[in-house]
Amino acid sequence: MFKRSLTPHIKSLAKKYPVVTLYGPRQSGKTTLIKQTFPDKPYVNLEDPDSRFLATEDPTGFMASYPDGVILDEIQRVPKLLSYIQVTVDEKDQKGMYILTGSHQAKLHEAVSQSLAGRTTVLRLLPLSLSEMRSSDINDPIDDIILKGGYPKIYRDNLPIANAYSSYFQTYVERDVRQLLQIKNILHFERFVKLIASRIGQIINYSSLASDVGVSANTIKEWVAVLEATYILVRLEPYFENFGKRLIKSPKIYFTDTGLACHILGIESVNQLKNDPIYGNLFENLIVLELMKARFNQALDPNLYFYRDVTGREVDLISRQGSFLVPIEIKSNHSFNASFLKGLNDFHNQAAKRAKGGALVYMGKNTQKVGPYSLYTPESCSNIVNQISEKG
Repeated sequence: MFKRSLTPHIKSLAKKYPVVTLYGPRQSGKTTLIKQTFPDKPYVNLEDPDSRFLATEDPTGFMASYPDGVILDEIQRVPKLLSYIQVTVDEKDQKGMYILTGSHQAKLHEAVSQSLAGRTTVLRLLPLSLSEMRSSDINDPIDDIILKGGYPKIYRDNLPIANAYSSYFQTYVERDVRQLLQIKNILHFERFVKLIASRIGQIINYSSLASDVGVSANTIKEWVAVLEATYILVRLEPYFENFGKRLIKSPKIYFTDTGLACHILGIESVNQLKNDPIYGNLFENLIVLELMKARFNQALDPNLYFYRDVTGREVDLISRQGSFLVPIEIKSNHSFNASFLKGLNDFHNQAAKRAKGGALVYMGKNTQKVGPYSLYTPESCSNIVNQISEKG
């Protein structure tokens, strides 16, 4: 049983809003979390053909079966129900009536914004964070966690990761991608996914990807959007501000789960992982997502960016705290080297009074201060944004 950090926030917000909407990738633990949090509320999974048929063909009768509210899992499968929910919550003015989940971000976002604006709070649940793993007595080394990823079922059922992720990806392609895209050659799409996995943490270049895959740049943009909408990828936007330099304005791309990324890249063991040229990128992916999860698990937006100018000066992450900017560097090295702080120093020189402190996350075992900066281990790095949230 995994204790999810988002639980108290869901309970609290359900007392303030008539509808709670929870987004997240398939198998990230949404259903388990919702059922545990609201054990007395009726539950309907709209992936079930019979339930979906009833909800689609007779939405009035379907909703009437749950006069005091219901959990509706995968609500994007029957988006017309949102209009009925709107009418009901406006009439009854009752908090926590409906708990909705969805794994198609774009479709659900659009429908919710049209029908439930002001009536719902929107939360996100990603796969297990490092802090959630450690609190659940999952003490695997960091390299093992990069390889395994964070999907709860992997750990709960001790699944062989090669088989688990192969099934996950094939099911995802068959169920989600084919629903959203009319792909004539699925091999082109799978090649695209492998290529984008090899470019984790890099600034995305649509034209280069299009050339390598053999499709148009517009097709690549559409495919990236679908991977984001279905929580395979997350986009990290650059921080725009005139600090006296021309800035890069294209986003970086990371995978929601490093285990899936490793599978797509053909990495099957920790030994392979450590010797792979992309190891540093995968470690960076782990930390970027860990910091995003720390914010999502507090029911907050990430407020995370990266910084890079055209001269090549960059910082892996910028955490925006009100009017201040906290620079964060990520290194996969086990030992500290003063050169790791160069990006933090450069950013302070560029941002002047806007920059505030700074952090380095590395594979070492010590959390300590080095001048104005703090060093964090992977397990402690969520404290960076936790402290920012508390102070902010």
